[in-house]
Amino acid sequence: MTDACKEPIIEIADLHVAFDNVPALHGVDLSLRRGESVGMVGESGCGKSVTWLAALGLLPQRAQISGSVRLAGEELLHEPASRLDKVRGGRIAMIFQDPASALNPVQKVGDQIIEVLRLHRGMERHAARAEARRLFDQVGIPDPARRLDAYPHEFSGGQNQRIMIAMALAGRPEILIADEPTTALDVTIQAQILDLLQQIQREMGMALVLISHDLGIIGELCERVLVLYAGRVVEEAPVDRLFAQPHHPYTQGLLKALPSLETKPHRLVAIPGVVPSATDLPMGCAFAPRCAQRVERCGEWASELASIPNEGRHKAACLHVASELAPAEVVAA
Repeated sequence: MTDACKEPIIEIADLHVAFDNVPALHGVDLSLRRGESVGMVGESGCGKSVTWLAALGLLPQRAQISGSVRLAGEELLHEPASRLDKVRGGRIAMIFQDPASALNPVQKVGDQIIEVLRLHRGMERHAARAEARRLFDQVGIPDPARRLDAYPHEFSGGQNQRIMIAMALAGRPEILIADEPTTALDVTIQAQILDLLQQIQREMGMALVLISHDLGIIGELCERVLVLYAGRVVEEAPVDRLFAQPHHPYTQGLLKALPSLETKPHRLVAIPGVVPSATDLPMGCAFAPRCAQRVERCGEWASELASIPNEGRHKAACLHVASELAPAEVVAA
């Protein structure tokens, strides 16, 4: 790997987000190298999508955002829309989880892709249509020349997701964020979409961020995983390390709830309780009320993400891990 590839293409540092003064993100840190694939996993409401919507300036005005988002060393947070418009869809593209709501129902799909090509690559309409046809062919839309003139309702859910991928690729992005790209698709189509994302990433050398509830999908496509809970990163590790030896009780709970074809059938173990509301977070560790390993201090102290000794890039935010480190690693909530 060259030095350029080792350097992060994007760095998110101490990202905080609140809505009407109710905190939703509590200091998320994330970096991504060129060509790397990173997964973000956690239950609904943990902050996976909000992290990237905040980074790209796509949250409503009532959101209060602080921290830093640096793309190739240049700050993006709080930049004017005129600058962000060149980044969004150009250098960073996002595939949203519901293509039916992301596509304009009264505009031909070809015109929607042509618009991206003209905006981000400065193409004339004739050249943009030819490129849109090539992109349709690349993502596996049959009879692309004719289907460019169809409307979203004339495609299946899986085909609309392929159109969203084509639209995301139109600007030749350096980073592709796939937010639950297989939601509401049957398992066969899911596998096709994921294979397509993996193939395109290899061909184009993009960095890929895959947001998902499904650890199985994350394990298949990603090199590194961030586990989020209640607006915080609670564990970060290379994917093989995370599956082999998870350290945070929440990650352990997620893996115990994952069915396996390699072991005898057994009852899956659900994590008790629910994710706490952002308006009513417990003191100390937010996972403590659901944690079988909790001790009294878990309700008094919140552990910062800390490196695990002798395990390289593996980090966890748990009092049991932090207690093995220097006392400075444990901080007041």
